[in-house]
Amino acid sequence: MKNLSMLMLTVCSTIIFAQKVSDYKYVTVPEKFETFKEDYGLKNYFTKALTGRKYIVLPVIKDQWPYEAKNNYCNVVTADIMSDKSLFKNKLIIQFKDCNNKLILEAKGSSSIKDFEEGFQDALKEALINIPVSNPVDLLPASSNSAQRSSPEVAVSTTSAAKAVMSDSNNFSNGKFTLQRIQIDPTQFILAKSGSSVPFAAFKTTSKNSVFLVKLADGNTTIGYFENGSIVIDMPQADGKFSKEVFAAK
Repeated sequence: MKNLSMLMLTVCSTIIFAQKVSDYKYVTVPEKFETFKEDYGLKNYFTKALTGRKYIVLPVIKDQWPYEAKNNYCNVVTADIMSDKSLFKNKLIIQFKDCNNKLILEAKGSSSIKDFEEGFQDALKEALINIPVSNPVDLLPASSNSAQRSSPEVAVSTTSAAKAVMSDSNNFSNGKFTLQRIQIDPTQFILAKSGSSVPFAAFKTTSKNSVFLVKLADGNTTIGYFENGSIVIDMPQADGKFSKEVFAAK
């Protein structure tokens, strides 16, 4: 198995972790920017700018959201604008956060224009320079939002070889923490902490039955396989060796 590990490490992984604002298609903007006394035309300016960068700005009422956004909030990035108080300039900060409230992008802008409305819009224009155009990755499957950021509903389709050894469980634990298995398509699945938009590990099928190319959250590439209903990952160590990490079905 160690020889196979070294062989698979030479293969380039095509699995990508969604961590950039540009990975998102949908974005929410609050009805009111709480740190400002007035709107100063910021919401309209901001919404138009995001639309121009090919994002879909969702309505405030969630019932009007598209299915893929409404049924998995981790397909949506949250944008907000905050006042960055200053005596001599109009300054603000744009922040984008994922479904776990993790900051994934922050951009600042300032203006010497003293008029609040014109000055804040000028500062927003400067901050928007750092906001990339949307280039969305594959959306996550639907989850049960009645318990927000909890157990995703998993598509059970997979290769016939994997079905023979894979547990029916979607929850796996190594004794330290529990992960959920989310089937992306018949050739790949992820292990993720509940509600997380960044997988602990992403698995992609190889030419060998039940052996997967695995990309870890830290960027390392290794292999994984099924063993007696458990998921096993060969975890790379600092000394170049591998340790066997077993995630047993729960």
